[in-house]
Amino acid sequence: MRLEWIEDILAVLDSGSLARAAEKRLLTQSAFTRRVRLIEESIGAELFDRRRKPVTLMPGVEALAPELRDLSMRLRKVRYRLKTATSQTGGALNFACQHAITTTVSPLIVRALTADRHASVRVRSSNQEECLMHLLSGEVDFVVMYTVPDAQTPSLERAFETLTLGSDILIPVCAPSLKDSVRGSQIPGISYPSNVFLGQVFDRNIAPHLNDDLQIVTKAETALTLAAYEFALGGIGVAWLPRSMVVEALAQGSLVSLEADLPAQPLDIKAFRLSEGGGPQSETAWQDILSQIVLPDHLKRISHGSGS
Repeated sequence: MRLEWIEDILAVLDSGSLARAAEKRLLTQSAFTRRVRLIEESIGAELFDRRRKPVTLMPGVEALAPELRDLSMRLRKVRYRLKTATSQTGGALNFACQHAITTTVSPLIVRALTADRHASVRVRSSNQEECLMHLLSGEVDFVVMYTVPDAQTPSLERAFETLTLGSDILIPVCAPSLKDSVRGSQIPGISYPSNVFLGQVFDRNIAPHLNDDLQIVTKAETALTLAAYEFALGGIGVAWLPRSMVVEALAQGSLVSLEADLPAQPLDIKAFRLSEGGGPQSETAWQDILSQIVLPDHLKRISHGSGS
């Protein structure tokens, strides 16, 4: 049983459909469908109920989800240890970033970690759930993700030590040609799936603050902020994007902010590591993040404390 197969099965379980699972696995739907059939042929059993729309897992397979998640984590850990045991660069520092901040924050962290010593850094880009899986399985030393300020996350607080690196804000933006559309009762929108972090932020923190007579008509849905950014640039609809991602486009005028008309949501940028810490190199890196990283004004650091 391949690790990739297990993660494909879990992707269908978590997303609720083959289409969303394909997007989560960064594959086209046709390629993902072929891979699903290969899994079934190799195992010799039907795993997916194609009589239902959207296609879902058979109940018996769904019941095995806890075992599949545990096996996925253990295989990840074994693969990582095998890789580092035989690699000449096995001492490299590893961290994962949420997709939405990989291009904006990770370069600053890499610069801080490599400034004063000959360090090797590996950066992985994943969604929030996968970032935490990488951390729990020992594949990375820490992760950097968005969180909603003051949100109650007791499970995260018990399992991880955190550092607040800075802040950002999820703002509504669009191409200049669509600016007047916010004055109507219907707005063309670019949405996130409800099972990804920014989709949950929109559903819980933004949608309730929209005017009751306003309807957002979804023109495109994507789990990737970079795709949503390109859709917004192309004039497809209004997208809620991190200010850090669109600051240059706003300055150049290729995108305009709609914060005066539509709600926005502040976000914290936090680093997470396992509460028991790590080795000397990991500990040094953790302190370097706190003491050396210099964020630009639009990501101004708001605190230095560690949470538990």
